Amino acid sequence: MAKKPTEKAAAESAEPSKAAAGDTTAKTTNETLAVENESSEAAVSVDVAVVEDTKTSEADTQNAQAEFLENFNWHNYQEGIDVIEDTQLVEFEKLVKENFVETAGADVIEGVVVYMTEREAIIDINAKSEGVISLNEFRYNPDLKVGDKVEVIVDTREDRTGQLVLSHRKARVIKAWDRVNNAHDNGEIVNGFIKCRTKGGMIVDVFGIEAFLPGSQIDVKPIRDYDQYVNKTMEFKVVKINHEFKNVVVSHKALIEADIEEQKKEIIGQLEKGQVLEGIVKNITSYGVFIDLGGVDGLIHITDLSWSRINHPNEILELDQKLNVVILDFDDNKSRIQLGLKQLSDHPWDRLPDTVKEGEKVKGKVVVIADYGAFVEVEEGVEGLVHVSEMSWSTHLRSAQDFVNIGDEIEAVVLSLDRESRKMSLGIKQMTADPWTDITSKYPIGSKHTGLVRNFTNFGVFIELEEGIDGLVYISDLSWTKKVKHPSEVLTLGETIEVVVLELDVEGRKLSLGHKQTKDNPWDKYEKEFGLDSIHTTSLTEIVDKGATIVFNDDITAFVPSRHMEKEDGSKLEKGEEAQFKVIEFNKEFKRVVASHTTIFREQEAMNLKRASKKVSASNAEKTTLGDLDALANLKEQMDNE
Repeated sequence: MAKKPTEKAAAESAEPSKAAAGDTTAKTTNETLAVENESSEAAVSVDVAVVEDTKTSEADTQNAQAEFLENFNWHNYQEGIDVIEDTQLVEFEKLVKENFVETAGADVIEGVVVYMTEREAIIDINAKSEGVISLNEFRYNPDLKVGDKVEVIVDTREDRTGQLVLSHRKARVIKAWDRVNNAHDNGEIVNGFIKCRTKGGMIVDVFGIEAFLPGSQIDVKPIRDYDQYVNKTMEFKVVKINHEFKNVVVSHKALIEADIEEQKKEIIGQLEKGQVLEGIVKNITSYGVFIDLGGVDGLIHITDLSWSRINHPNEILELDQKLNVVILDFDDNKSRIQLGLKQLSDHPWDRLPDTVKEGEKVKGKVVVIADYGAFVEVEEGVEGLVHVSEMSWSTHLRSAQDFVNIGDEIEAVVLSLDRESRKMSLGIKQMTADPWTDITSKYPIGSKHTGLVRNFTNFGVFIELEEGIDGLVYISDLSWTKKVKHPSEVLTLGETIEVVVLELDVEGRKLSLGHKQTKDNPWDKYEKEFGLDSIHTTSLTEIVDKGATIVFNDDITAFVPSRHMEKEDGSKLEKGEEAQFKVIEFNKEFKRVVASHTTIFREQEAMNLKRASKKVSASNAEKTTLGDLDALANLKEQMDNE
């Protein structure tokens, strides 16, 4: 490599030597080189290129080069003794322009691989020396060999060793952008090498530019294994270029869609309801399955996959599975096609055995549970509803989950069956005897029982005596003494209490129970102790509307009207003040007790007045006059009015 620039210089000098006539040949050559040296001594070795098109044989050229080097007068050339003729100078410049490469620019030039090592490729670009390029820049082309033409750009005219450094990668990038832009503008198909996988897609080498291939643009069907495309060369279409950020987006899907567009139009034009087509499972979702019909996609809803209930389509289908489907419906544009799979087989209700009829027992599996009941599959694709009211003889509001779970194998009785409407009603409680059958013998009127507090209402509480047997205790039958406003004041849910059967309605399935009847009525004894006209000493407990209350014991609280709170001196009793009270009303049925303080001293005044009247009458009996009689009459009238 070190000798070649000298040899090329000699060959370049030999050409003008032959063009000269007679003895002036050597002189002309010297003059030409002298002009060249005036630019730069180094330019002699850099700017002289090989003349490939010379018609002189290679042997003659080498001899001429050797002769020229031996006879060349470097001293005269440096001193400028020899003079170059203008015609020779013009001719030389023409040859240089035609055969030499300008290495100072940034243009892409074409070179030839002349030699290869394990790490580098030697490229001839018609310069003073060959250039060197690392083989790493040719990784996309593992078949590179000597003699191949490659595009390069001068990276460094001379490195520290004087070597010409070229770059193939930079040249490819420059050319690549032009080619990519042309491909995008003209819609051309380009070849790209898939280098690696990245987030959301793949990295593709297109003309030396790293382009992005989104995962959705690889194929018309979803891709599950991206790695299978790495290190493959495929055809792409440039769909987007961002010049600002130097981003290129390519698509392989666009080519496929273009190929199947005509096929798609043909298929859509032939679609008819009820038509059976072959398709491939393209995608599986929770709500259905997308089927590829040959470029046209259709959806099988999960309810149209099987006559039996399924939780997810992957229970019966898998990706890439081939199957026959029937067209159920499509929109006006035929862009949304509804397909069916179960419709290709007979309806299970049509195969339901005649043995399944009302009153018969059937076995099945619970497939769906709702608040109102459970669906039981008695035959494949045939379901019956067990309403929550038919799960237990109990009348309490309960959820179906309290009785059955999904997957349970149960036995039930067919309550109703409509084959035309394809509806079936089942019952579970009918598998056991009705507890109301012998209710009169188990729960006669007046009998005592223990029950569970199940539910509260504003008017009472429901007591469960056994499964399916409930009775109502009215709020008035909870306590003999307390005025209960709500059952929760005296009872809690789940509590066990004693009750007495008060009434029984077999036809209406109603039981009237009592809780207070399990104990003696304390008002029977209170009637004697706190009966009418009895007087008790206590204090006002609380001032209420239109009066006050006083407490006789834990069970009896009496009411004192405002007009009966007046004291003898005309003032009124206050809260906490102790006084005597007389019971003026005692109602055992309604648990009402009314007391009065004023009545006590008013009655005493009346008694005192009556005694005085009697004394006056006795002392004046003998001397009674008509006027006296009138006075007594007035006194009597006054007392009666009081």
